[in-house]
Formats: sequence, structure tokens, C-alpha cells
Amino acid sequence: MIHTQPKNPLHGFTLETILKALISTYGWDGLGRQINIRCFNHEPSIASSLKFLRRTPWAREQVETLYLTMQKRETNIDETRDDL
Repeated sequence: MIHTQPKNPLHGFTLETILKALISTYGWDGLGRQINIRCFNHEPSIASSLKFLRRTPWAREQVETLYLTMQKRETNIDETRDDL
């Protein structure tokens, strides 16, 4: 049985995909400034960050919120370009 989640904007995105997109946009330094957690600020790696985020719901929520904010900002920029 396939479950769809039409109201979940993160449906279909893995935590790794979200993290890589944030790193691509902000870099480790910028991500560490946006979300001040040790795994982003001290010897960051995708593996250690994923391990921490999977065990820490409050940190994962902050990462997901930042990702959604980033996506919304990019969508607004694209819509503004289309209006020109």
C-alpha cells in the first residue's frame, strides 16, 4: 500500500538530500551560523551530521525548517524573475 503525503512539503526528500542542499547553499560555516550545533561547527562531515540529526529531533526540525525557508526564498526569487 502506497501512502502519499500531499500536505507534507518534505515528502520524498531524504535527510541527506536536505543536508547536502543546505551545505551547497550556505557551506559548513554558513550552516553553522544559521543553526549553531557542534556537528556543523567543529570538524563537520555529512556522516557525523546525519548521525546526530537522526538522534536529535529538535536539531532535525531546525534543519528541516531552514531547508523549507531556503526553498521558499528560491521559489520567490524565481517568481520575481518570471515577472520581469
